[in-house]
Amino acid sequence: MNSNKIFIFCILLCMLFLPAYGETPFRVMFYNTENFFDTEHDANKNDREFTPQGARSWTNKRYYAKVNNIAKVITAIGEWDTPVLIGMCEVENDKVMRDLTLSSPLKKMEYRYILTESDDRRGIDVALLYQRDRFKYLYHDCININFPYNRRKKTRDVLHVAGQVITGDTLDVFVCHFPSRRGGELESEPDRIYVASVVRIKVDSLMQSRKNANILIMGDFNDEPLNKSISKTLNAKPVTDKANKNDLYNLFISVQNKNGIGSYKFGRQWNFLDQIIVSGNLLNPNNRFHILPETATIFQKPFLMTEDKSYGGKRPKKSFHGRKYEGGYSDHLPVYADFYIKK
Repeated sequence: MNSNKIFIFCILLCMLFLPAYGETPFRVMFYNTENFFDTEHDANKNDREFTPQGARSWTNKRYYAKVNNIAKVITAIGEWDTPVLIGMCEVENDKVMRDLTLSSPLKKMEYRYILTESDDRRGIDVALLYQRDRFKYLYHDCININFPYNRRKKTRDVLHVAGQVITGDTLDVFVCHFPSRRGGELESEPDRIYVASVVRIKVDSLMQSRKNANILIMGDFNDEPLNKSISKTLNAKPVTDKANKNDLYNLFISVQNKNGIGSYKFGRQWNFLDQIIVSGNLLNPNNRFHILPETATIFQKPFLMTEDKSYGGKRPKKSFHGRKYEGGYSDHLPVYADFYIKK
């Protein structure tokens, strides 16, 4: 085979495998990065275990290994390109986001980020990374959660970011980390229902103010798709071909527990806590910018997994398993989905 034929063969091969959803891929992902702390103690925050002198012996070496591991996951999910939007939770502060975007292999992607500064007692927050040439930042607000039935209870803010995509459409992105199940799933459920109600009020307001609202909600909800906070309060329905533009639809209801896996493993049980939810307008295939619901995926590549010696099968490879340093990634698996951008 001469050089010209080889060149033509390579071009055809690339065309065969190029993404089939517009000029450039527009992938969104969410990742609970599990205890993404720097090594410094933050005054008034319960983070001393993640310091060099703390129980985790959290040294700079371990910290920067974590930074590079998170970057590796993001790059791997991108395949042809890194995701345009990355929702993250369990990030401590501006330093970890700065190191991730400027001191890791992600630097060349020139990500920008927005980070909340919430009242969570451990100091963990939520953030959104975005590629500014493909998502034009307009504004953002951090929605503080004040539980009316317990003023002393603290949790993470909900991050809302509005931006414009290349088609000119406005996309409203919510990044969430609902209250944990600490104390019991049923006992803690009212907290998650309350946060879901706050998000739903904000979503309804946007749907009233925008003619065709494009809403993207992603996060660790600490509830599964059919739990009350998601299915009743947010009222996120299964995806349908006849979507109402002002309803919400959960891309991961049909994926839930598929092949016996979820995004988080507790004991022997896989749970589906990490999800992506969209407004019905984003399901309309006639729109120039719309989601491809069939692309909703849990990213579960072998390098993220390790043998589960306690309960059998596989589990996510973490930074720590119990108190033992494992040098892994997170106790959660990331999730992602793709948008179509019509030429």
